[in-house]
Amino acid sequence: MRGIENFEKLRDEATVWRRYLHANPELDYDVHDTANFVAEKLASFGINHIETGIAQTGVVAVVQGNLGNGPTIGLRADMDALPILEASGKPWASKTPGKMHACGHDGHTAMLLAAAKYLAETRNFKGAVALIFQPAEEDGRGAEKMVQEGIMDRFGISKVFGMHNYPGLDVGKFSICSGPIQAGLDEFDITVRGRGGHAATPHKNIDPIVIGAQIVLGLQTLVSRNTDPQEALVISVTKIHAGEAYNIIPQHAVICGTVRTLSPALRDFAEKGIFEAAQGIAGGFGADVDFAYRRLEPVTVNHEAETKIAVEAARDLVGHASVNDLIKPGMGSEDFAYMLEARPGSYIFLGNGLTASVHNPEYDFNDDALPYGVGYWVNLVERVLAP
Repeated sequence: MRGIENFEKLRDEATVWRRYLHANPELDYDVHDTANFVAEKLASFGINHIETGIAQTGVVAVVQGNLGNGPTIGLRADMDALPILEASGKPWASKTPGKMHACGHDGHTAMLLAAAKYLAETRNFKGAVALIFQPAEEDGRGAEKMVQEGIMDRFGISKVFGMHNYPGLDVGKFSICSGPIQAGLDEFDITVRGRGGHAATPHKNIDPIVIGAQIVLGLQTLVSRNTDPQEALVISVTKIHAGEAYNIIPQHAVICGTVRTLSPALRDFAEKGIFEAAQGIAGGFGADVDFAYRRLEPVTVNHEAETKIAVEAARDLVGHASVNDLIKPGMGSEDFAYMLEARPGSYIFLGNGLTASVHNPEYDFNDDALPYGVGYWVNLVERVLAP
């Protein structure tokens, strides 16, 4: 397997690509220019099998190895940005106010492109590699749509792998674990229906704001008093909307939030418990509630055998000590979970150094990490598809 020195030669070119993508962010499925850029680069590497328009704007390219027949594995990068006004101050900052690559998908795309170039030149593997460039990771569940459109069967993918940068982890280091690595994500809406009226006569009304405040506090006990403290459940109320005037108690209040957990059973508990808590509290004040619960990304679960291969590929690149294979799962969510439900595989974190956190207006992908991501992809391919 190859050490990092084999991939330094790709740093400058990948940096140019990364900074171009950073300056030209696109959102959700509307990543047409990004997808065109990706497809043009792939074609310039001599890759002949390139399919576009998957899940609206996704791209999949297939590189055949030179070492005989074998399976096909998938490598996935996400392409979309976030609706954030950038404050990084970098020369390559977003040219589109209100849109920025605040999660490093520009780096993910550039690394997979550079790996594609390397693999297309060397082809030192059997079987084939499917390079998956996905839209709409942040908000549109692009991975689910790509799976629904049949990419696993269409390209004969037997295993699939993902990677994400990690601010706070040193450049040149990797982190991973077997089993759950990222939480499932759900959303809920609670509408408290009271009785509005004049603020001077609260006794004649049923105040949905006061009731909503009680519900927000009550939901916290689902975690602190109804969940095993050794299990992970996060219930966060993130939006409250009620009223429009100082002197009017409104008819209703709307409470919205998210649920994150590493356990399917806790997802069931949260859905049932949030509704029952809201209904019970509101009923005690004479109000009613409407409740909606949406299950979004499932838990991201790394498969044991594929995680072991990923760890070995990373250690081939940076050494044993620079790969932590026993990290604690995070409570963020990742739609790559849909691909891991469809095929065995794993998802690994790549150090981004001491940068601002993702989803922060001051964030920027660390270009020093580019060769490490490229090297990981190449080592992974050559290890999984060794003759």
